[in-house]
Amino acid sequence: MVMDDFVCDKLTEWGLRKWIETFKEEEVDRESFYLLDDQQISKLIPKLGPQAKFKMKLLKEQNTEKPDTSQVILSTSGTSNEGKRKSDLQGESNEQQPRTKKRHLAKGPGSYSEEIIQADVKDIMGRVLQRIPHRGNNLNIFLRKKICDLETDKREVVGVFGKTGAGKSYLINAVIGLKNFLPSGSVSACTSVSIKVEANMQNSKYEAIIEFITKEEWRDELWFSKHFGLENEEDDTEHGDIVEKLSALYGEDWKEKSPDDLMDGKYFREIPEFLLSEEELRKKILTADEDEDLFEYLIRYTRTKPDDPEDQGTGRWYWPLVKCVTIKVPDADLLKHVTLVDLPGNGDTNKSRDKMWKTIIGSCSTIWIVTDINRAASDKEAWDILKDACSYMGNGGQCNEIHFICTKSDCHSDAKDTSEAGIRDFILKRNQQAKAKVKQEFNQLKEVKKHFSEESFKVFTVSSLEFLNQKYLNQEETEIPKLQEFLQEFNDCHKETLNYVSGAHGILSLIQGASLGGGAEIKKAVCTDLEKKMKDELEKVRNQMVETYGDFKKCLNDGVEKSESSCEKDLESKKSGSGFHMTLRFLVKHNGIYKAETAKNQKKRKQINLNMKLSSYLTESIDEKFKETFPNEVNCGPFNGKINSFSLGTKRMKMKPEYEDVKLQLEFLNAEEDKMKKKLIKVIRERKKMIYSSLMTTVEESMQKCYDDSKEITGKNSLNNMRETMRKHVQDSKHKMFKKAKKVMLDQLRDLMNDILKDLKVTMQESIDLSLKTDGDSIPDVTVELGMVKNHHEQLNGSAEDDQ
Repeated sequence: MVMDDFVCDKLTEWGLRKWIETFKEEEVDRESFYLLDDQQISKLIPKLGPQAKFKMKLLKEQNTEKPDTSQVILSTSGTSNEGKRKSDLQGESNEQQPRTKKRHLAKGPGSYSEEIIQADVKDIMGRVLQRIPHRGNNLNIFLRKKICDLETDKREVVGVFGKTGAGKSYLINAVIGLKNFLPSGSVSACTSVSIKVEANMQNSKYEAIIEFITKEEWRDELWFSKHFGLENEEDDTEHGDIVEKLSALYGEDWKEKSPDDLMDGKYFREIPEFLLSEEELRKKILTADEDEDLFEYLIRYTRTKPDDPEDQGTGRWYWPLVKCVTIKVPDADLLKHVTLVDLPGNGDTNKSRDKMWKTIIGSCSTIWIVTDINRAASDKEAWDILKDACSYMGNGGQCNEIHFICTKSDCHSDAKDTSEAGIRDFILKRNQQAKAKVKQEFNQLKEVKKHFSEESFKVFTVSSLEFLNQKYLNQEETEIPKLQEFLQEFNDCHKETLNYVSGAHGILSLIQGASLGGGAEIKKAVCTDLEKKMKDELEKVRNQMVETYGDFKKCLNDGVEKSESSCEKDLESKKSGSGFHMTLRFLVKHNGIYKAETAKNQKKRKQINLNMKLSSYLTESIDEKFKETFPNEVNCGPFNGKINSFSLGTKRMKMKPEYEDVKLQLEFLNAEEDKMKKKLIKVIRERKKMIYSSLMTTVEESMQKCYDDSKEITGKNSLNNMRETMRKHVQDSKHKMFKKAKKVMLDQLRDLMNDILKDLKVTMQESIDLSLKTDGDSIPDVTVELGMVKNHHEQLNGSAEDDQ
């Protein structure tokens, strides 16, 4: 292979001759040399030392030597064939691609430089860490811990809802820039399995990680199916689901064998991981060089049935045992810090799948609801998904935006003017009408709007086909670039890099200040001022939180009163007609949860959750206050807002001449304060999910004895006896159950308040003590390192004194 002398000379000049052959094998020339991104550099130079050296050298030259990349929409990487596949997707002509999107998605000096800056600062801090003694005074231990705590891993989760046929596979392929990656039907192929798609950052393979439910859970399902579920043929859908599951895994064997026989190891020879107890080991990993090969292997774990006649002889189908599948894709730049998750429409009667569903949806920062444009506003299934899941995404989660994505927007069968211009006008007009109708429908969803404002609901009309072909619409008009831009903003590493470099700058400032010594009197005076200021600031935070606690207590008192007066009536409303008889057994078996048939002869199931219904008056009583207190916009609200305003005034102090001798220590304290506030806001975000869900969880726990007792009821009049058991339990426990739920929530809220105040006080007091009251014996000199990181900090910030 031929490689130009430029690359050879550069690698030789930088002391990296060892890697010349690797660059030659990958056909890296002068132009592509300056287009290499962080992932590609890691592949070419896997060893961390030479890798960091290469990145730093490249950083110094890129602004003067790197060719113009303003025309690059999605970075090309890997082999020439992979590059061609991306080129085909984007279209041959750069002139047809919208200019504004090129700037946003380009690998220009911004994000590219920042990745290299972060890598360089990590390398610097690694070398500093090696120079700090493992043993010694408290300051050494403190510094080592602070450096280790700098590590961050940013990842955003985008949940994708939509039934089979809505165009999710084509949408994801177009958005992430891989034309034929997901075959049609590979997403949502099984209604119970969550499928994650993210970038493979370790190698160039396509990889699938399959997580299984536990063998104990499957044994329970078998017992229920054989002794309970198959007896109830009144519910055709439930009966059919059970038959489909058992037939997929066991063929005809299940009909004549007991649950214990069906747990025989011979049925799981190909998936020994399923039989393991430890969760981390209960995973099967598939790898392939090509995406088609991966999906050929994966089909048995995600498909509910073989649609292709060629698949009929595949053997056992293991999807009934699968909890989640993670697909890792090489060279998927837009998924570098993003995970796309295809989700079932609601939870599952299987405990581990249901828990995972709630965890994933609660971690989504954005939700995509995908539906066909021809029935978008009237698609009951899409709106039901939003209504059923809104509390898990909003107050019970961290979702900021809902994207309602209308696919197949290029459809023009009703166009009267069939000229290209006429079809284009028809498509654009119809798309605007669809957006207006969808927004109108959203505004009628009162329960959803308790959690999400009109501003957080956005509608997109997309066409994956037109994005590729551009026959009637340009790429901008297909709105695929808008979704790409949205994902690219998640991948923007500026904020994460700035946080890392600011923290490193603060630590190095403390090390340098401690090594210089002196200034005992001014340090003592500053300590006194800071401790007084901290006491005042903590009191402000405490007062705000105490006021909020009182507001929640009042709301919950109203909720308890309504719950006690209405719960029996709500239960009675569920017990009329044959519908209740049909579902009672399943509600009892699955601890209050049942997926009911939504319409005759339809497979779609709507979840009935008795625990949610019983706790609904409690959650409704606090929904508005909860959204106000814990908004998913992280920098506002009584808790986050007051924490953000917490300040010891170190930024102002370090600017004054009288504090020159402790300026470096104040620099550290300022960085530490910012880091502490960011950490607490993340803690609040996670803890608020638990607080919100505690109401239903407590009710579910209170109802558990009722479900367990009802499961033991058999024989004549068993259904009536179950009904009476449930009625009596609710009647006897209602005055305790709802008060207990209130107490649990208030206790968790109070614990959060106390933990916030404690963390603020302890962390900042420790930082004050160790930066201003501790001698710096055996502290290394970091003058050079501080200067290098300070330069990076100024480059990121504009100047060292800018607001961070």
